[in-house]
Amino acid sequence: MPPKDDPETAALKQELQALIEQCKGLQKGFSDITLEAATSSAEDLPRIKATTRRMLKGHINKVTSCHYSGDSRHLVSGSLDGKLIVWDTWTGNKIQVIPLRSAWVMCSVFAPSGNYVACGGMDNMCTVYDVNNRDSSGTAKITRELAGYEGFLSTCRFLEDSKIVTGSGDMMITVWDLEAGKKLDQTPAHVGDVCSMSLKAELNLIVTGSVDRCIKLWDVRTLKCVQTFFGHEADVNSVCFHPSGQAFVSASEDKTARLFDIRSDQQVFVYRPPTANSSLTCCSVSQSGRILLAGSDDSTVHLWDLLKGEHNGNLQGHENRITGLSVADSGIGVATSSWDNAVRVWG
Repeated sequence: MPPKDDPETAALKQELQALIEQCKGLQKGFSDITLEAATSSAEDLPRIKATTRRMLKGHINKVTSCHYSGDSRHLVSGSLDGKLIVWDTWTGNKIQVIPLRSAWVMCSVFAPSGNYVACGGMDNMCTVYDVNNRDSSGTAKITRELAGYEGFLSTCRFLEDSKIVTGSGDMMITVWDLEAGKKLDQTPAHVGDVCSMSLKAELNLIVTGSVDRCIKLWDVRTLKCVQTFFGHEADVNSVCFHPSGQAFVSASEDKTARLFDIRSDQQVFVYRPPTANSSLTCCSVSQSGRILLAGSDDSTVHLWDLLKGEHNGNLQGHENRITGLSVADSGIGVATSSWDNAVRVWG
C-alpha cells in the first residue's frame, strides 16, 4: 500500500480537488448546449468507403511516422530502418531515400513549402534536411542539427522554412531559428513527456499533448500557455486542430478520442471504438471538419462522425499498430504508417 499522506499534503490535495470542482462548475456555465443537441438537425453521414489507393513499400522495419507536404502530393515517412523516404503519393514512387545517423526516429515532418524535412527521436536531436540540395553522396543535404535536448525528440512542426517548433521528452517545447541554428525561445511545457503537437499557423497557435494527461494551447509568438484542458485518464498520444481553429481532437492510451472546444474551454465529446480494446495512437480531422480519424493498436483507423459522435467504420489493411496519420491539405488523401513496415494512402 502507498504511504499515508502527511496532514499538510492531505490538506493540499483537498484544496486542489476543491479548485478542480470549482473549475468544473465554471465550465458548466459556458456549456449552454450539448454537442448532440446542437447537431441533432444535421443529416447523418453516409458510410465512408475509403480504400487503399497506394501501398508504399520500401521500409524494412517499423514505420513510426508520416507527414504530407503542403502540395498534398509528397509525403515523408520515418522508420526504425534508419531511413526517411520522400514519396510521390500519386505514383507510389520513391523520390528520395535519406539515411539517418540514428535509426531511432520517432517523428518526421515536411515543411509546408516542401523544401525541407525534419526528423528526430532517441538521438535527442532535431535534424533538418534540404530536399532540393544533395551532398556529395547524392542524398539530401543536412542544413541543421539542433542539439541540446535532455530527452528524446517526440514531435516537431515547421512554422516556416526558417523556423521550427519542437516538443521533447524533457517536457520542453522549443522554437528554433534554423538559419542561425539558435533557440529563439524555450519553455517547460508539461510535467511529463511532450508526445504530440498540432499547429494552426494562421492563428499563431500550437496545441500539445503529454504523458501528464493534459493538453495545452500556446501562443507560438510568445510561447505562453493560454489554456489547459483536462479529461483524459492516460497519456495523450496525439492532438490535431479542427480545420476551423476553434476546436481540436485528441487520441489517448485511455482508449478514447475526444473533442475539445477552445471557446468554451472544455471537452465537448468522447469517442469510443465499438470494442475499446486498444489504445488510440494518432488522430486527425478531415478538411470538411466532419470526420474524425484515429489510428489504433488494433491495426485499423477508426472513423467517427465528429458532429454526431457515431462510429462510421474502419480503414482496414495494415497488419500492425498504426503509428502515424496525415490528412492532405487538399482533403483528398489520407496517409497512414504502421509497425507492419508499410505506408498506405487512402482515398
